[in-house]
Amino acid sequence: MQNRASLGFLSKEQTIAKQGFNRWLVPPAALAVHLCIGMAYGFSVFWLPLSKAIGIKESLACSPDIGFWQELFITHCDWKVSTLGWIYILFFVFLGSSAAIFGGWLEHAGPRKAGVVSALCWCGGMLLSALGIYLHQFWLMLLGSGVIGGIGLGLGYISPVSTLIKWFPDRRGMATGMAIMGFGGGAMIGSPLAAQLMKHFATATDVGVMQTFMVMAAGYFIFMMSGALGYRIPASDWQPEGWTPPAPGTHKKMMTSHNVHVKNVFKIKQFWLLWLVLCMNVSAGIGVIGMSSPMLQEVFGGQLLGIAKPFNELDKGELTAIAAVAAGFTAILSLFNIGGRFFWASLSDKLGRKLTFSVFFIVGGLLYFSIPAIAATGNKLAFVAAFCAILSMYGGGFATVPAYLADLFGTQMVGAIHGRLLTAWATAGILGPVVVNYMRDYQLSLGTPRDQVYNQTMMILGGLLMVGLLCNLLIRPVADKWFMNAEEAETEKQLLADKPRSGQHGTNIGKSSPIAWVILAWTCVLIPLGWGIYNTLLTVSKLFG
Repeated sequence: MQNRASLGFLSKEQTIAKQGFNRWLVPPAALAVHLCIGMAYGFSVFWLPLSKAIGIKESLACSPDIGFWQELFITHCDWKVSTLGWIYILFFVFLGSSAAIFGGWLEHAGPRKAGVVSALCWCGGMLLSALGIYLHQFWLMLLGSGVIGGIGLGLGYISPVSTLIKWFPDRRGMATGMAIMGFGGGAMIGSPLAAQLMKHFATATDVGVMQTFMVMAAGYFIFMMSGALGYRIPASDWQPEGWTPPAPGTHKKMMTSHNVHVKNVFKIKQFWLLWLVLCMNVSAGIGVIGMSSPMLQEVFGGQLLGIAKPFNELDKGELTAIAAVAAGFTAILSLFNIGGRFFWASLSDKLGRKLTFSVFFIVGGLLYFSIPAIAATGNKLAFVAAFCAILSMYGGGFATVPAYLADLFGTQMVGAIHGRLLTAWATAGILGPVVVNYMRDYQLSLGTPRDQVYNQTMMILGGLLMVGLLCNLLIRPVADKWFMNAEEAETEKQLLADKPRSGQHGTNIGKSSPIAWVILAWTCVLIPLGWGIYNTLLTVSKLFG
């Protein structure tokens, strides 16, 4: 009983905001969590050092007869980079699956408890991986960061979504855009930080990755716990002062005032249409992200250095030089990925979600179809600009889709429904890279020049966006039969424990709170984000220097 009482502050009932709470304290709490788990995008910074964990200066290769399963337990030779990449794959497989499985639990447990569990999984997984590095047991790294950390990713990703939509019914897109922007920005902070830590801890006998994992796990734990404990939810009858919900059936953005139960969502065609919308948008973008650096190098070759040489005629020094330039391309894409999450999600509050996604697919498709012609002209600036626009819409899709779900299915169980929709992300994480990588290999096998190997791929990715456009155009308001009636909705509210406390009236919640707390909360997340952007801009300067 004492343990249950001591953990009472994690219960959903204890997170209902008191009078005077400022709703602008919730987005920085969500950012604090997302900026940490977003390092999943930056884990590739560890691959090369880990591939030399035993050899230190050079990889100590395993014998050719050592397969993947032997590498899980081998201790006398180094892991291959391709083997280490399985951690990255598991991240997004378990992100999607855990979000789908635990989304319903999150709605009943509340964002604070889910955020705390996310911190324990993400940071605990990093510590278990550190032990795996120390013992040179790759299975421990897969279990730690891949499986346990992946579960932490899923819970951390969806933990603030429902909460933010309920706090900002008047600005749903902007609210989710602010939080999900952090997931895209996590690698901007974590990657240069990890590089500096590894450099600090590296010795003649150690590459410094284990110590880096431990330090980052400790820092992330403090940051994520601060964010999770900062979560508050509004009472069920709260709404922003001066805001009136749109009348049913009259709103141009298809926003419903009713709610669908998560148990029925798989039966509704709009869910599966939106699943395909997200899958097509992510597939097209994620494939480009994974191949952005080699793509720029192979398409432009020596032009990146002002030399009239194709890629396959460059010497070792020139290849090293254009790799540094291509890193700037990857960095600027990450900036537009992040900025697009906030820009497009906020704009969707004005345009509506359906029109916003139509813009993604029409403009994105036209850009993909035009890229081969742009590359043929040798116009580097236009080539980079086209992909920057594409990646902004890729990120914008992630940030806009939670608001799209809330418009169609209501806000009451949007977190759980969003969790199920993220299985589209897991699918796209396989589909997109497979299309780009295998098409590249196929074109090379046909003897296609390297500056043209991506032309067919761009056509295919543009085609995926056309499929997404068709699915988006088919989306209509959800039929009345799928919404909970008044009695069912009230019963679910009681189960979700978001009724106001005695004497607490939601109409005043968030009206006034010491502005100093709001400034402090935003400062705590904007300083590391600004540092990450600064480091990224330094890398970008090499692209246009």
